[in-house]
Amino acid sequence: MKSMALFSNFEALDIRIGKIVNVEDAQTKKPTYRLTINFGPEIGMKVSCGAYRNYPKEELIGKQIVAVLNFGTKQMGPEKSEVLVLGVKNMEGETIYLTPQSEVPLANEVF
Repeated sequence: MKSMALFSNFEALDIRIGKIVNVEDAQTKKPTYRLTINFGPEIGMKVSCGAYRNYPKEELIGKQIVAVLNFGTKQMGPEKSEVLVLGVKNMEGETIYLTPQSEVPLANEVF
């Protein structure tokens, strides 16, 4: 278990719901996808590189995800990842993205 964090640490994170609109192979060392994610009209489209290769590309398109928007851009080889899509490892060690249980408005904040 990690050390205790202050609630203000959580409040500082901008965690929102987005919808994957495009998936391409990323040009990174590890096999990853470049996800284009729609966060609605105020935020717009953002790119995230992630290890979601256990999903076929077409299965990811249209899925809602949970992402942190305010970590800043991370350089991943020649790719730039603008947001962090949250996920967990399944029993086989594959990355599973976090998603709301039912459809919610884009850019909805996680609390």
